[in-house]
Amino acid sequence: MADFPIVVGINRTQDGSIAVAVGESGMYSLQKERVSRREHHWGRLGDLPDRYVPAMPLLKERVDLVVEGYAADTEIEHAGAYEQETRQALGLGDETPIVMVSSHLSHVYGAFHPSPFAEAAGLVIDARGSRVGDLVEQVELPPDADEDLLEVASYYRCTRGRIECLAKQFWDGDWARPAGLGCFYALLAEMTWPGSEGDGTKVMELAPFGDPDALGLPDLDVRGHEVHIPPAWTDLFRRAGASGEEPGDDVFRRAGAFGGDSGRGEFRRAGAFAYEPGGAEFRRAANLAAAGRRAFERALLQVVAWLHAETGLDALAFSGGTALSASANGRLIRESPFRELFVPPAPHAGGTAVGCALYGLAACLGVRPAFRWTDDFLGPDRDDDDIEAAVRGVPGDLYVERPADLTAALVTLLESGRVVGLYQGRSESGPRALGHRSILGDPRDPDLQDYVNFEVKGREWFRPLAPVVPAEHAERIFELDRPSPFTQYAADVRPEHRDLLPGITHVDGTATPQTVERETTPFLHALLTAWHARTGTPVLANATLSGPGEPPAETPEHAIQTLRETGLHALAMPPYLIRKRAEPPLPGA
Repeated sequence: MADFPIVVGINRTQDGSIAVAVGESGMYSLQKERVSRREHHWGRLGDLPDRYVPAMPLLKERVDLVVEGYAADTEIEHAGAYEQETRQALGLGDETPIVMVSSHLSHVYGAFHPSPFAEAAGLVIDARGSRVGDLVEQVELPPDADEDLLEVASYYRCTRGRIECLAKQFWDGDWARPAGLGCFYALLAEMTWPGSEGDGTKVMELAPFGDPDALGLPDLDVRGHEVHIPPAWTDLFRRAGASGEEPGDDVFRRAGAFGGDSGRGEFRRAGAFAYEPGGAEFRRAANLAAAGRRAFERALLQVVAWLHAETGLDALAFSGGTALSASANGRLIRESPFRELFVPPAPHAGGTAVGCALYGLAACLGVRPAFRWTDDFLGPDRDDDDIEAAVRGVPGDLYVERPADLTAALVTLLESGRVVGLYQGRSESGPRALGHRSILGDPRDPDLQDYVNFEVKGREWFRPLAPVVPAEHAERIFELDRPSPFTQYAADVRPEHRDLLPGITHVDGTATPQTVERETTPFLHALLTAWHARTGTPVLANATLSGPGEPPAETPEHAIQTLRETGLHALAMPPYLIRKRAEPPLPGA
């Protein structure tokens, strides 16, 4: 091993991903979807030679250790084939170790070690972690525990020298008997968007349009660190036809009835609560989302209080797919007994590759990681040659400018009502745009949200846009008492600004702000400063740079394709500005 080890972490399961730790502090990460252009693409054989190595030249360097995670995916049965492919694709000799780490352990390594805390409680909640037989951590198991039980929640005490599992909740994997907050979260998404994947955040965004009392559904049953789903909820899931199977490429494939009576009255196989954009169907879906979000958040606060009582610590590192709920995270800040909260920008399965790499450094090589998740720009390096080649190859329906003052040119476009893409530097590793792969617009425009949702993103009308604001101005606009660099926390828009910023204010008066520091995102900070000077507001609206059903743009060519195929008016690719010869109408036109 050289003076600075190179450790590769690979998430082989949902939201397939790879990470490369370079020494104590360097980190790169890339999700498979960014190169395959298929959202939530699962990890599979062929990923290393066909996807990752071509996209990440760093993988051609000497590698000291590979750490893999499979979670509950049955692909773990083919671990031998994966090892053979890994050694061949990375040029590894037999002396280079390849080890496995279980799902929740990789999650907590990826949440605590990059956090600012010297010690913290750790919490991981998702639908399906690893099987008991595949765990690589010490934990007290239930009596006569079957090796096929799945971890669905894990509770930790974390220090820089040790991560100790205090307790876990397990589940037998039978969707007729779901257990845990992660299963509940997943089933809510399956009820409202049948057959989809990764839609839990949409449920939480839909909830403010509903009445949480309309369906008469109870709170969840919380017993210490365990969350149980009452019969009123499981009966509803069963009657309405929510289903779940072992994952192939889709985590919930609607191939058959959930069980029990699936054909009586209004509860039909098609899904009584499936989202529709209006009418009674919309109200039913919104009411279910409202009841589900309330039950989820109340139960989360209870298990977090249990963890605080067990650890007595002031800080919490929270990960797992459920940690993508900005509404729940906002309540943890305001209402939990923990004084500090860290949620990594990629808390879902796609972020576990980073956790795998950090586990390799700390647990396997004995190197104390110094990487801190202060920004999320972990994608492959993009140099000027990439930009120049893409600009030279723009098709004839576009033209390229090189303004003397790009920020001033962008402010003029945005002030005129145009919606502009921004592509720069290394990509965000998590699912949210943070200024390197962004769509920007004027939040004062009441037509902006509809325009972005319909003409650019091709998605549901109610989906909110996130505000991006210089950190020094955030508290004046939002009820937020701390930095929020990753749009992980919902906060109230201060009442005097709600009518002034309709493009980023959700129906319940909240928003999920990103606070921007000059040191981490200098171009975006300069743009916001110039925008503030011109318009009097320091806020812009932000969404991910992607078209309908697509993951965020990874390469310059992806960004240009998004410009051509959507209602974007222009694309900034510093130092260039790319525009359409035939512009689409402005929002509201």
